[in-house]
Amino acid sequence: MSALHHEIITAPGAAPSRRMLLLHGIYGAGRNWGSVARRLVRARPAWSVILVDLRSHGRSPRMAPHTVEACADDLLRLERTLEGAAEAVLGHSFGGKVALLHARRRCPAQLWIIDSAPGAGRPGGGAWRMLGVLRRHPGPFGSRAEVVAAVEAEGFAPLVANWMATNAVRTPDGLAWRLDPDEMEAYLRDYFRTDAWDIAESPPRGTAIHFVKALGSSVLGERDVARIRAAGGGTGRVFLHEVQGGHWVNTENPGAIHDLLTRTLADRG
Repeated sequence: MSALHHEIITAPGAAPSRRMLLLHGIYGAGRNWGSVARRLVRARPAWSVILVDLRSHGRSPRMAPHTVEACADDLLRLERTLEGAAEAVLGHSFGGKVALLHARRRCPAQLWIIDSAPGAGRPGGGAWRMLGVLRRHPGPFGSRAEVVAAVEAEGFAPLVANWMATNAVRTPDGLAWRLDPDEMEAYLRDYFRTDAWDIAESPPRGTAIHFVKALGSSVLGERDVARIRAAGGGTGRVFLHEVQGGHWVNTENPGAIHDLLTRTLADRG
């Protein structure tokens, strides 16, 4: 049985025949994408969405090693529990690279990679800066408003701060982070070490990859965008979509993600 906590989202009264795994980013949990998932299955009732809590996140247990490869292996075990492979996998940020590595093991019909760079690089960006919040503001906090204020004090927008505050849980001494900063740093360092351009530029046969760049984010740089577009021209199965919003686009502009998915997901194979 898979150790990962997951929630299956379906439209009311529907009997879906197709399945999407949805993978959150670092610091996240499946429920962060709950509103996107529920809206999607109402528009596409032939689909179910599996909201996954990656290892060491949400309600999934803390497990070592803290690597992207280990997270991808977890998905194989989850799919065995679900008694079937997913036809689509969507991953945001850290989850996007997990989705790409999963495709080396199993080939979904569609991959959706949301504001996630396929290649290796130097640690940076908003997710890396968020480590400073965990370290400089460890808690405990007297209220959720204090948690939000601590995140905002590090330069993050209110929407992002409110999302990050969902990681503060009640303890006898007050609210404290459920995330271990050392574990999160280990995951991020491995994310930046890991290169998945082989999948991005040469998708498995039968797999289409849709990259989504948030225009307010620097995660996908000009060179990344050029390589993705070149891969699309070479294979006809790699696509780039650009949407308004920052890195946490599921919080800032969920409608754009919904519109892309509903236009592109087919109800039948």
